[in-house]
Amino acid sequence: MKVTMQKPVLPVGPVHPLQEEMEYFQLTVDGEIVTDIDVRLSYNHRGIEQISETLQFDQVPFLVSRICGICSASHPLAYVQAVEELAQITPPERALYVRTIINELERIHSHILWVGLAGHFIGYETVFMWAWKYREPVLDLLEAITGNRNNYGNVKVGGCREDIDPELVPEMLKALDPIAQKMEMLTKAVLDDPILHARLKGVGILSKADAIRYAVTGPTARASGVPIDVRRDDPYAMYGDLDWNVITQEEGDVFAKAVVRLLETLEAVKIVRQALQQLPGGPVAVEVREIPPGQGVGHVEAPRGETFHYVRSDGGNRPVRHKARAPSYVNVPSFKASCIGQKMSDVMITLAAVDPCYSCTERIAVVDARHGKVLYTYEDLLRRSREETERIRERFV
Repeated sequence: MKVTMQKPVLPVGPVHPLQEEMEYFQLTVDGEIVTDIDVRLSYNHRGIEQISETLQFDQVPFLVSRICGICSASHPLAYVQAVEELAQITPPERALYVRTIINELERIHSHILWVGLAGHFIGYETVFMWAWKYREPVLDLLEAITGNRNNYGNVKVGGCREDIDPELVPEMLKALDPIAQKMEMLTKAVLDDPILHARLKGVGILSKADAIRYAVTGPTARASGVPIDVRRDDPYAMYGDLDWNVITQEEGDVFAKAVVRLLETLEAVKIVRQALQQLPGGPVAVEVREIPPGQGVGHVEAPRGETFHYVRSDGGNRPVRHKARAPSYVNVPSFKASCIGQKMSDVMITLAAVDPCYSCTERIAVVDARHGKVLYTYEDLLRRSREETERIRERFV
């Protein structure tokens, strides 16, 4: 009788010290080599879309800014652009410049954060400490404009809530110079380090064909030679009037993703500097009295890639449907292409290389995948949740 031996399965998560959020990766291994990977997400379901439909249009930006702390400018901007499209609202030019400045400062701090974490993941604590130190002045600029280091709460339908004080502009321009200098130094240090070359080159390769097949976006796509960027391909805010470059690499490995993000920080500094120098006068918002019936779409190039929001209105003061799709939702499944065939020791840095945000990927649907039959509705799950809460309460009270 022939005996078939099952290959070992290595669980990673739902809680793992190298991942900041809850997720679960089930690795099938043959010795040290990963032969298959099963990705399971949505451990952090907060019901953002459902909550949005209970809020007034002007309240929703504060909610969606909390989808992800690192993208707390991108999600609200995508949302308000969707509402502005359906209501045919044109924000003042100064508001468009302010939106551009805030979103690019966010891109800088997000990319620096990722570089620091990448150094931490592979034991390069010096890179981690450098990155955290160089990120602070960027957060200081965001706080000076909006009052917050994260969850800025500045964008609204029709413009911005807060303006940039004219007296702040020279200080911001002056602060950009050391930020650019430090990032150039950090970029050169990474590009010239032979240990980082040996550790990251050829690891976790996502080919251009696989990048297209999985429809990845952002630096994950651009590091695989796919030159897509919403800021250039479908310009919004003031990106179409500013001079900047889309950064790409061809290798598709972890090192290429690091290079793309580092060089993009320098492009972001260039964008912020131009926007500050060209900042026009005038108001930062127009009055919005009501939102008519209709539907609109807004998409923004967040630090991780395209963030997409769909909003539908029935003419009331709340959205009747709000759909959000973050870049991690399409980037995460590409692990099936980049992790299989890799050593177990390379899997975690490959997983981290797409800069995944697992709270951004919250989805919940209980279906029979074979027959497409819904097993539990929203109301069923809500009832079961309340029953479980009551069971726990009776146990401990």
